[in-house]
Amino acid sequence: MKMKKLIYKTILLISFLVFLNTTVFSEGDDDDSETGNEDYRVGKELAYDGNYKAATVYLKKSIRVDPINSVCFIMLGFSDRKLWNNDDAFSYYYKALELDPEHLGTHEYIGRLYLNLKQPEEAKKHFRILKALCYFGCEEVKTLKEAIEEYESGNVS
Repeated sequence: MKMKKLIYKTILLISFLVFLNTTVFSEGDDDDSETGNEDYRVGKELAYDGNYKAATVYLKKSIRVDPINSVCFIMLGFSDRKLWNNDDAFSYYYKALELDPEHLGTHEYIGRLYLNLKQPEEAKKHFRILKALCYFGCEEVKTLKEAIEEYESGNVS
């Protein structure tokens, strides 16, 4: 009987640790696994390579193919933010938040957009949301915090 309890507890512990590893402590960009959309993949690659204008063409196509996938809107907002198309960037970020209100990257990116527009208090609102969503800390909290601190120190690049 003691052996069965020990095995049962061990299985529970292993299951719990696997759960923590995959849901709480997972890192990396899982957005690619959320969409098989080729236009999204190309647009994202172009955006991360700094080709924001070309990226928007593919990302807009990706939205027509998959209009309920928040990551398509996030990347389109990212590209428009980099192009200083602020109204469009806001529009896409808020659509992304409508689809996925707890997406960490969206809160980080919209916080950065507010800093670009010299609205640090709005950026801090999204920083607080990120802190509430990231119980054990996450990269988005760290990078938005650094961006806010850089903004406040006047060392904005």
